[in-house]
Amino acid sequence: MTDPWVALEPGADPAEHARMLRRAHETFTEVGTVPRPVRSVVAESWRRSARAGVGPDGTADVELMDGDLGSYRAEHPLARVMPLFRELMGTFAADGEHLLAVCDAHGRLLWVEGHPTTRRDAGRMNFVPGARWAESAVGTNAPGTAVAVDRPVQVFAAEHFIRRVQPWTCAAAPVHDPRTGRVLGAVDITGGNGLAHPHSLGFVQAVARAAESQLALLVPELPAVDAPELTALGRDEAHLLLGGRRIRLSRRHSEILVLLARHPEGLTGDELLCALYEDESVTPVTLRAELARLRRVLGPGLLESRPYRLTVPVESDVDVVERRLETGAVTAAATGYAGPLLPGSQAPAVVRLRRRIADGLRTALIARRDPDLLADWAHAPWGEDDLDVWRALAAVRPTAPVRARLAALESELRVPAGRRGRAATWLQRPRS
Repeated sequence: MTDPWVALEPGADPAEHARMLRRAHETFTEVGTVPRPVRSVVAESWRRSARAGVGPDGTADVELMDGDLGSYRAEHPLARVMPLFRELMGTFAADGEHLLAVCDAHGRLLWVEGHPTTRRDAGRMNFVPGARWAESAVGTNAPGTAVAVDRPVQVFAAEHFIRRVQPWTCAAAPVHDPRTGRVLGAVDITGGNGLAHPHSLGFVQAVARAAESQLALLVPELPAVDAPELTALGRDEAHLLLGGRRIRLSRRHSEILVLLARHPEGLTGDELLCALYEDESVTPVTLRAELARLRRVLGPGLLESRPYRLTVPVESDVDVVERRLETGAVTAAATGYAGPLLPGSQAPAVVRLRRRIADGLRTALIARRDPDLLADWAHAPWGEDDLDVWRALAAVRPTAPVRARLAALESELRVPAGRRGRAATWLQRPRS
């Protein structure tokens, strides 16, 4: 395969390839092995789907309906580029008997538009607005897998994990916030086997890039007074918005800025050493060299010493989530939480802060008992093994996939149902 993200090699017979995939899918569901002809991106997705407790005969759950769906769509950033999506893809979808679909960052479908007959057929498998098509909920599919791997992806026929979706072919590309780089959702084209062509993947990718350009134009201009913004949740390398520039920081510089932003009074060299390094043999010279490099990255006047401090307040997404939690705005806090703080960091102070934020938010979610908020956490990478949250979700939304995932977790952990579960290992063990 010249491009692993494209479903069919040029000249390949779609019918024969679909038969091969059905045999491979049966092999995987029966014995857990993936035959070699299956693309690596699909094989990895099948394994993730199985670990999430998705069954091949499952179906998508509709989680948002009527007024809830309308309110959520109206507030979503991608609502601002729906006219662009319709302009670029609407005629193509209608004339080709395809569907234009747009999902959020959690794989929840927000809009499904296109040919009426195709929409009616897709509705039989709950490919409808408000349904959760995250990979962790319904297995391999283009919109769900695109947001899971943050790549444009094409899924053909029996590459879909759930059998009732296997007559379909789809291609989707993630759409990012132009300021922060976060995934906002994905744009998808769904239809028959005719979409199993490299052009369909290139098409949705181009539409996604056009949407990002449009969003960039819609972002209000920065105020004249610099107000640095630090984005560190859900990413190993933080982004700093400074004077109209977006700076991608190294891991160590990300840790330093997170800590200094939380201590406007400043930190001494010894305090920073203890906060950043587990190894007590690290010398002050190493720290001073790192800070000198950071000062060059930031430019003059922002980082001072004795003690080390930032000369202007830096607003971070960590602060935003904490403030919202303190005021009881749980939904807003969950919306602002893009993932664990600098998940690859092993700096002692960052690890403590990461756990404090995550524990505070998940505790609030469990207490709130909102099924949508719990589902968002449970289906995120950091929540897929969070037993407490899955139990809370099963109590308020006891669907078959939720009960199956909970049973699998409890069996895996071998703990009685009444005992306290473990938090997600993604939160507890920093990645290397």
